[in-house]
Amino acid sequence: MRKFNIRKVLDGLTAGSSSASQQPPPQQHTPGSREPEIQETLQSEHFQLCKTVRHGFPYQPSALAFDPVQKILAVGTQTGALRLFGRPGVECYCQHDSGSAVIQLQFLINEGALVSALADDTLHLWNLRQKRPAILHSLKFCRERITFCHLPFQSKWLYVGTERGNIHIVNVESFTLSGYVIMWNKAIELSSKSHPGPIVHISDNPMDEGKLLIGFESGTVVLWDLKSKKGDYRYTYDEAIHSVAWHHEGKQFICSHSDGTLTIWNVRSPAKPVQTITPHGKQLKDGKKPEPCKPILKVEFKTSRSGSCRQGQVFNKKQLWMGSNFQAGTPLNSWEFCTTYRSLEEEPFIILSGGLSYDTVGRRPCLTVMHGKSTAVLEMDYSIVDFLTLCETPYTNDFQEPYAVVVLLEKDLVLIDLAQNGYPIFENPYPLSIHESPVTCCEYFADCPVDLIPALYSVGARQKRQGYSKKEWPINGGNWGLGAQSYPEIIITGHADGSVKFWDASAITLQVLYKLKTAKVFEKSRNKDDKPNTDIVDEDPYAIQIISWCPESRMLCIAGVSAHVIIYRFSKQEVIIEVIPMLEVRLLYEINDVESPEAEQAPPLSTPVGATSPQPIPPQSHPSTSSSSSDGLRDNVPCLKVKNTPLKQSPGYQTELVIQLVWVGGEPPQQITSLAVNSSYGLVVFGNCNGIAIVDYLQKAVLLNLGTIELYGSNDPYRREPRSPRKSRQPSGAGLCDINEGTVVPEDRCKSPTSGSSSPLNSDDEQKMNNFIEKDVKDNSFSRSRSSSVTSIDKESREAISALHFCETFTRKADSSPSPCLWVGTTLGTVLVIALNLPPGGEQRLLQPVIVSPSGTVLRLKGGILRMAFLDTTGCLVPPAYESWREHNVPEEKDEKEKLKKKRPVSVSPSSSQEINENQYAVICSEKQAKVIALPTQNCAYKQNITETSFVLRGDIVALSNSICLACFCANGHIMTFSLPSLRPLLDVYYLPLTNMRIARTFCFTNNGQALYLVSPTEIQRLTYSQETCENLQEMLGELFTPVETPEAPNRGFFKGLFGGGAQSLDREELFGESSSGKASRSLAQHIPGPGGIEGVKGAASGVVGELARARLALDERGQKLGDLEERTAAMLSSADSFSKHAHEMMLKYKDKKWYQF
Repeated sequence: MRKFNIRKVLDGLTAGSSSASQQPPPQQHTPGSREPEIQETLQSEHFQLCKTVRHGFPYQPSALAFDPVQKILAVGTQTGALRLFGRPGVECYCQHDSGSAVIQLQFLINEGALVSALADDTLHLWNLRQKRPAILHSLKFCRERITFCHLPFQSKWLYVGTERGNIHIVNVESFTLSGYVIMWNKAIELSSKSHPGPIVHISDNPMDEGKLLIGFESGTVVLWDLKSKKGDYRYTYDEAIHSVAWHHEGKQFICSHSDGTLTIWNVRSPAKPVQTITPHGKQLKDGKKPEPCKPILKVEFKTSRSGSCRQGQVFNKKQLWMGSNFQAGTPLNSWEFCTTYRSLEEEPFIILSGGLSYDTVGRRPCLTVMHGKSTAVLEMDYSIVDFLTLCETPYTNDFQEPYAVVVLLEKDLVLIDLAQNGYPIFENPYPLSIHESPVTCCEYFADCPVDLIPALYSVGARQKRQGYSKKEWPINGGNWGLGAQSYPEIIITGHADGSVKFWDASAITLQVLYKLKTAKVFEKSRNKDDKPNTDIVDEDPYAIQIISWCPESRMLCIAGVSAHVIIYRFSKQEVIIEVIPMLEVRLLYEINDVESPEAEQAPPLSTPVGATSPQPIPPQSHPSTSSSSSDGLRDNVPCLKVKNTPLKQSPGYQTELVIQLVWVGGEPPQQITSLAVNSSYGLVVFGNCNGIAIVDYLQKAVLLNLGTIELYGSNDPYRREPRSPRKSRQPSGAGLCDINEGTVVPEDRCKSPTSGSSSPLNSDDEQKMNNFIEKDVKDNSFSRSRSSSVTSIDKESREAISALHFCETFTRKADSSPSPCLWVGTTLGTVLVIALNLPPGGEQRLLQPVIVSPSGTVLRLKGGILRMAFLDTTGCLVPPAYESWREHNVPEEKDEKEKLKKKRPVSVSPSSSQEINENQYAVICSEKQAKVIALPTQNCAYKQNITETSFVLRGDIVALSNSICLACFCANGHIMTFSLPSLRPLLDVYYLPLTNMRIARTFCFTNNGQALYLVSPTEIQRLTYSQETCENLQEMLGELFTPVETPEAPNRGFFKGLFGGGAQSLDREELFGESSSGKASRSLAQHIPGPGGIEGVKGAASGVVGELARARLALDERGQKLGDLEERTAAMLSSADSFSKHAHEMMLKYKDKKWYQF
């Protein structure tokens, strides 16, 4: 049914009286052409913005915890974030509203809850029984600072140590304080004259819950009797304490100290330690005390029944150095410790971090594993934040049977297998290597060809390292969600070291598929004097700046920071190329100063500029030798040197062509600002602030090499003046490699444009950007006016190429049919069209030249051009032509038809039967506005001013719900969507202010309502703007908590049960409850109920179900216990009846007998 439009009627009535309309509607058309009304299906109710998942390594980690029954790992960060990991594919991200650092995490083991302690002295109780964990209770300490927490297994009373040395007790069910307090002055010796320092450790005796071991920073340890409220024993050492750990029998404990020593104490011998060990100290010959070492920050003391025989490890009495080249003569005193444990079955694991000798300057951080008479020192790549030993049992009063150590590093998570010889590490299944090299750019592709992910996985599987543990990843808790999304998604990240990573992002998961190293084609500088011939960058000369990828043809093109472009072709075969194909391009710019016209519309078009013939530049095996111009300036020299030796290329992406810009007249080449590749045409195009170059990568020839001013011909709307060739070049945008937050990036180091396709900022703009970013952090507003309109152009700014798009459309007004062309957008808001005349396919394509010529078509918008796309008459997106992928490294078949087969543009709805002269629409998005241009008439059908006070950072034309729309992200933090072609506003949500250039550089939209950006140097945040995805998100998310039976408590044994000596229980409720200990002071801490936000309400749905299931399970268990009790009662009644009967019979038998007759 045809849509009735009242505006069309009114326009028809007024068409005769008004000859010039400012904004002609799409219904106004030339005689003989049809422009049917396009029915738009997208409405505002189709859009909703919400975060989905966060991938990557937790940025700035600070705390670690593990639930040994649920098999869930928790990591807290310095920014208040909380990351939970279960089995691969089960991850969760939470955030504390205060943003304070997480100092400690404590699981309520197998209860589906977690306690977090923050640096702002707040405790939070998280409910993990729902898919989106929420805070149930919070407790804010007002007068004391929290330093350490301890929650015994299967206890609801949390011990909280403070900086003043006191211990408070919190009921985790109600999150209220008990009146029971352990004051520091009662715990230490009365004769002591100094404060013992903050609490650094709290733990209960594994064999007696009534005994609490308290460690003070100064070196004092107190064994506190909870019932008698006094200290039983006090242990004093000269050095400060960092951590304490119990032996499972509760008779000994071990302390780590600031001088690199370990002290082992018998509980009943407080006078001095049983043994003092300096694991990494040099033994002096005269028997003196070993030299002090660095502090041992943490120690763990774990026991195993079967000792080292279970692992099949054979070590000699000397130490085993692993991955380390420590100096000779630094033996470890591990065998001395083993004299305490004669039996092999009782040889414990002592695992510690730190403690290295001070003379090991420059050594990497180490984890030391001492087991029996062997010691292994495991070097780490980054500083150790924390570590935990994973054990078979959650009970502390039994042999722990340690099987792995999870080590949280500053930028990595490592899991070490303790059960295999040599302590190999587990292969990490989580996507934590995003930041392996700093991310410099990012692209997101949804609804890719179904065969693409298996192809990338097959070639990436060969890149996996060897030597990992043969066991499965032990952190395997939770369940996967029921994903409703079935389409393939791929994320591509470019990195500072020149690597490109492909990630499978389907169904809100992330897994690395394949890694490409682009720097392999270049010679590496082996010494400081042999530097690359460039001053564009001081470091990271191979950093990826722009990625252009065609999923259908699998053609990949990257632009690097050293003004280089590399084209890759996908192949499953390994090849060796003798000579790397290479081209050198000389882009020269001779005009600088710009004066713009007052009107927005360009002047009338003149005749097209003459066609440009290709420049037959033969491929070179290596860059041309350094040459100088007449005045001695460096000239015609590329920034990087391509290898001149044969290159072995593994299956995957293989180099097709290397293109480099060269120095011109003593000036280095400007960085590339835009890039596009088309597999059907066999062309790649790139541009910068000097001009544009089109290269035929099949014939290895430069087709077009023009300055931006030359593209206009006689249609240039600007008045430009010649510039001096030696005028200082402008700096580019913000740094690419900002892995360290808050660092000042030097002006002359690795730079990038504002976004993947926008222009580089000039120095004034860069200063404005920094100023406004600083302002935005304070008031969350971004009011920068970066108008690139024709009336406010900086005279020092160059017109850079900011957007490129290959298509088959109408190049001129007079065209009757579409033809291949290239649309070029600039930072001054100009769109230019270049016509492409392609030879026939097959062998003729490799022999005949491609003719390119500027068409003379000029369109104008406010602000730099960001994105362009084309619609057909039904409003469906017209994709660029592409060639389907085929294997090029196999002998060609005789059937030439397969070789000539090309896929041409196909709309979402069938359009093959439509007339060839039907119109198209060009959708153009700039930093300020969007326009829909009717083609071939070039009339503006629709226009929308997106923002006046800010500017668009990223704009994408994307598919959603069988339709398309324009999605924009603005610097003021707003995410907006517009219908196409009418550009009706559909969504406008304030989401995220531009606080750093990393967000601007990595934010991108894709099809089906998906988007992402790099939220920190190590993490990718994904979000959706689709209502349907938001509704299905709850089902797609994995479950962290799963019902698991708690393991049975260790058997006390017959003799221990008969004579005592087993674990002694404690009725904490009676001791800490209000009836016996009273109420705590109200001014000490403030209880804060959990937030009742929207997300909490949504997540509570599954939580309620979980609670009901738990209540039902509890009822079943109670019923079962009542049934058992009833059976026991019946059995006792039967036994009593039987006894009564026998007693009555005995009484009757001896009733009449005298005493002497018995």
